[in-house]
Parts: sequence; structure tokens; C-alpha cells
Amino acid sequence: MASSARAAPHAPRHADPRVAEPPTSPSETTGFLVGKHLRLGDNFWRAVAVFGIFSILGVIGFVVRLGDGMGETAAWGYYVAMFSFIITAASAAPMVAIAPRMANSHWRRPISRAAELWSVVGLLSLLWFIPILWILPPLSDGRRSLWFFDMNHPNLVPSYTPHIWASAAILGLVVTGLALVWVSCLPDFASIARRAPEGSFQRRWSLWMARGWQGTSRQWHMVKRRMGILGAFYFMMLVFVHFLISVDFLMTLVPGWIDALYPVTHAANALQAAAATMVLTAWILRTFCGYERYIGLDQIWGLGKLMFALSLLWFWFWFSSFNVLWYGKMPFEQAVIELLITGPYLWVFMAVFMLVFVIPLWTLVWNPVRHSLWGPPLIAVGILVGTFLDRIRLYVAAYSVPGIGNPSVHKHVLDFDHLPKTVMPDIWDIFIMLGAIGLIALVYMAASRLFPIMNMWEQRELQLYDRGHAPYHRAHVRVMGKSE
Repeated sequence: MASSARAAPHAPRHADPRVAEPPTSPSETTGFLVGKHLRLGDNFWRAVAVFGIFSILGVIGFVVRLGDGMGETAAWGYYVAMFSFIITAASAAPMVAIAPRMANSHWRRPISRAAELWSVVGLLSLLWFIPILWILPPLSDGRRSLWFFDMNHPNLVPSYTPHIWASAAILGLVVTGLALVWVSCLPDFASIARRAPEGSFQRRWSLWMARGWQGTSRQWHMVKRRMGILGAFYFMMLVFVHFLISVDFLMTLVPGWIDALYPVTHAANALQAAAATMVLTAWILRTFCGYERYIGLDQIWGLGKLMFALSLLWFWFWFSSFNVLWYGKMPFEQAVIELLITGPYLWVFMAVFMLVFVIPLWTLVWNPVRHSLWGPPLIAVGILVGTFLDRIRLYVAAYSVPGIGNPSVHKHVLDFDHLPKTVMPDIWDIFIMLGAIGLIALVYMAASRLFPIMNMWEQRELQLYDRGHAPYHRAHVRVMGKSE
């Protein structure tokens, strides 16, 4: 079996007190991880209680907001912003497992399943999206759109075309994500079914989900090939969802906002938030859930480098779009800049700029910060807060523009002298925002009880490939056996 040094140079694992030595045999690995999956600690139920309260507050806020009616779009700006935050920070997180797996990276193995489980939160985004279908006016109301809708021939393009395509895209993303998680868990379900107590729910559930898994060469070939195909489709569906949402449910609501790059910007921002989400997830699993034997410096360091690179990408996309509007100097383009950047949401934009670009750039560039167990999690919190504020800045501003769906208001020119003022959240908006955070956490925690949060078979595979550490110039590297 050929071997090669594939890991980044760092101190040997056994010499680093921050990284614990994992089990040395595949059977010990399976036993330990199955035991962790079957047991629930006190921290789990404490988190359920806290996030359950948040979720109840969110339901109360939503019910009260329904009293304002669906036609008052300005009242629903924060609700739509939370939907965008869900598909940005949660639904994009599986890419942290999909992309490094395609690149044959080994550092992502302990967190790959934790990243894939975030696709289950797509069920929440699908339910959260249903009221938005009634909030957004149809094309027949005369609002701006990129769809070729003709008021004189309404049958050529259905009036609810944006609603139909966006719903289909989100449903496709959710189904693809659930299929990816299930295929990835097939070998682990068989391991759990053999070790779970007789007659328990976990045993019955695992037997049913394993679908007769025997571990044959054909089944292993199927799992690995299907994971690659589903991962590629998940990425395509993710970009498609962000394209439709950013165009039909955001840009077209602001007259004069013409930016062919922004749909890709919306998706690229999701990748940065996804890396931050996984840094926090890995840190929580290591600190509070007892997975410090597997999740260590390699995972936090790798995700920190991703956050650093994606912070630069955030600035590139933003500055490219800003240049188009700023150099154009057309009155409606200046009005868009005033609405979204320099006007009523200036301080929100400044906070976003600092949290998602300036602070990550000038902190993660330093090895002592990036190569630590405390630096990347702190930066990740800032990135998620910045992404949260960015979605509020954009969607709340867009849904406060007067004349949405009103043919008497100019569809292509934003009145510079009568821009909407800052829409501050009321108590019900705050409840909705807390509810979004609580429901995201609860859905993910429920998913971790149905699917093992640590990929057992990939950990066993890693132990078969791992040939130990060896000196390489002035550092030590992990020597990995190659299967091909």
C-alpha cells in the first residue's frame, strides 16, 4: 500500500495537549461512538429547555404578526430576513462536508456528519417559507420581476411563477439533503442496530433505516458513489435556491436595484456563514458533548482557514457590486446605495462590514489566533452575527419600500427624496428572531437523535489509512495510506 504525507505540517498529535488521542482500533471506535449516540447528557436537556422557550416565543410572535395581515409587507420584513438567515447559515453548512470530501481531505472526517445534519434544518426553512408565498404579491399585481410576464396575455407565464419555482427549488434542496444524510448513515445504522438494546426505539429505527445493510463491496461502492452524486446535486440546488430567493424575493422589490452579480453574492455569503456555523458546531461537540477524542485542532484550524479565505471573497463580491452602482451615478442607482448602505441602515452596514470582513481578515491572518481552539469560534460568532444583521439590513429595507404590487408607483425608479426610514423591530419581531434561532437549534438537536452526529465508518476508514506521524523538514506530518 503506497503512502504519502497529506496533512498540513503541525506538531504530532500526541505532543499537543489540546488534542486527545482517539481510540486505536476500529471496534473501539464503533463502540465508543455508538455509546455516545445512545446516551443523552444533562447538557442536551438544558439546551432543549432554553431553545424550546425561544421557539414558543417565536410562535407567539408569528401568530400576533398574522393579525397585521399578509398584505402589509413592511410588517413582515424581519420574518423574511429570518428565512434568508436559515438558508444562509444552516442549509449551506453541508458544503463543509461535501467540498472537502470531493478534494479527498481527511481533516473533515470528524465533522462531516455534523455538517450533513444541517441539511435536515431545511425542513424548517420549507415550513418557514409557506407564509412568504402569501406575503409576496403575484406578478399580476404589476410588481417588478425578471420573468417575462405580459399583463395582456397572463396565460403565457403564470402569475405565481416565482412562487412555484422557488417552492420547487427549496423542496428539491431539502429532499437532496435528506437523501445525502440517509445514504451517509447506512453503515452506521447497521452498527447501531447491532449494539442498541433489544426492543429500544434506536434499535427499531436503525434496523428500518439500514435497509438490510451487510457491508458488501457492492453496497460500499453504492454509498460512496451516491454520496458524490448527491453532494454535487446539493450544491447545484443550493445555488439555485439562493438565486431565486435573492432575485424574486429581494432585488425585484427595490426599484433600480440592477445587479447581475448579487445572486451569486447571496450564495457566496452563505458559504462564509456555513464555515462559521461548523466552527461553532465543532467547538460545541468538543466542549460540551464529549467528542474531544476526535474533534481537535485540525478541524478548528481547517475551518478557520476557510473563514479567512471566504472573508476576502465577501469583500470582493460586495465591492464589485458596489462599483457598478457607484460609478453609474444614475439617480435610481444612488437611491439604492442610500437605502441599503449609506442611509437608514448605515450603522447596520458598518457592523456587518466589521464583523464579516475586517475582524476576520485581521485576526485569522495571525497563526496564534487561527491555530488555536478559542480564536476561530470567537470569530465565527462575529461572522454569524454579521450575517444575521446583513440579512436584516437587506430584507427589512426591501420590504419597507412603498408600492410593492402597486401599479401606480414607478416600478423602475426609487424615489430618492422619499426613501423609507429605518424599520426598527417591535417586540413581536424580536420574538420571531428568537424563535428562528430556537427552532434551528431544536431541529438540529432532534436530527442528532435520529442520525449519529459522528460518522463512524469514516473514522474507522481513517484508522486504516493512518500510518502515524513522521518528521518532514522542520515539522511533523501525518502519513496516510492511499486506497487506490
